[in-house]
This record gives sequence, C-alpha cells and structure tokens, in this order.
Amino acid sequence: MKLIRFSLFLACFAFAMPVQAQQARGPQNRLEYYGDPIHFGFFIGINKTNFVITAVNDLAAAAGDSLKTILSAPSTGFNLGIVSELRLMEYATLRFTPDIAFGSRNIEYHFEGVDTFDVTKKVESTFLDFPLSLKIRSKRLNNIAAYMIGGMKYTLDLASQKDVRNTVPGQEVIKLHNQDFGFEAGAGMDFFLPYFKFGIELKFSMGLRNLLVKDETIYAQSLDRLRSKVILVSFTFEG
Repeated sequence: MKLIRFSLFLACFAFAMPVQAQQARGPQNRLEYYGDPIHFGFFIGINKTNFVITAVNDLAAAAGDSLKTILSAPSTGFNLGIVSELRLMEYATLRFTPDIAFGSRNIEYHFEGVDTFDVTKKVESTFLDFPLSLKIRSKRLNNIAAYMIGGMKYTLDLASQKDVRNTVPGQEVIKLHNQDFGFEAGAGMDFFLPYFKFGIELKFSMGLRNLLVKDETIYAQSLDRLRSKVILVSFTFEG
C-alpha cells in the first residue's frame, strides 16, 4: 500500500509541475515532435526487486516448530533497454520497451528453538522484459509534459534454477519458474531539449504468476506462493 500511495503522489506531483512552468516560458524545443508517428530511443534504469511471500497455512507442520517467520528483503539492480513509441492520437501513444534487467532478492527464514538463527537464501535473476504499455500525456507546456503509463509485460528469467537438484545440505536454492506475466503502472515527466527528449519515470510492476517450484526442502515446503514485484526508476533518451 505504501508503494501505491507513493506512486499516486508522484503522479499528482508530475501533473502539477507543468502548471508552474507556464510562469517561465522560454524557447520551444522540438515543436514537431508529436507530429511524427514513430519514435525510438533507449533508457537506463535502477530497479528494486522483491517478492510478495505467502507462507503455507500450517507453517509448523510443513517446516517444523522452530521456523517462525519468513521475510523478503529487496536488493537494487539496473536495467538497460530500448524505447519504441507509436502515436495513436494526440495525447496517447503505445510504447514497447524491451530491456535486460539484473536484480536479486533475499528470502530470510527465522528459526527459534534450542538455537535461534536466521537462514538467508539469495535469489539472483537476469530478466528479459517485454512490456507493452499505453502512455497518456498531458498537454505540453513550455518544454515539459507529464504522463501516466500502464500496461502488461512478459518476463523471462535467464538465470532461473528451476531444474537444479537440491542434494547438498546447506546449499539448497529456491527454485523459480523462468517465465512470468504481470501488470505495471507509473508516471513520469518528459523534458524537450534542443536535440532530444529526456524523460524521468517511476514505474511499479507486479507479477501475476506463482513463481515457486516446489521441492522437498524445508525452504520450499514452508512457502505457498512467491510473486515478483519491482520498482523501476528510469531515464529515457528519445530522438
């Protein structure tokens, strides 16, 4: 809920900023930009990937009385991708932004009993993302335009270990399916510079598939569902 509230705040802030820009009008850059049907560019981004964890209903029966809590801890990674944008109408475009993303997540298991200890399982991923989104922008004011974006994406995890055999005690891995589908939503600002358009965007995405591959380890048996969630801050450069 905090992420949703923050995204809504950013969207409201982004749409309010151009109103203030009316007070300081300067030279108009790239006035012909929205007249072109297709645009291309690239983006770089910083991501924070995490899991939405659903533990089994009877944790003690699945994993023993000593396992008390399971938590997910996010890590920071980066994205590099291509931007292609098709103009649909005056204030709406269709965007396809495939990228490669590197990220990792930690799942922390807290045990309490004769001994109290934590076990952390690190899940590293290399994603190929294929998002298709609808972008709705505001009217351009001076050299600034705000927008909101939403759509669906398909993700392929090239580093998935779904076929690994967990046969070595202490070295068990959390096995995940290598394909996911999800939705995403966000907001951003476009800045028209003399030679290109620069954008800043905040986007939230949530996976729809249960990624967990069950096996006989205590770490998998204690989990019912694992879904992916990602926050991405990106910087776009479009011609």
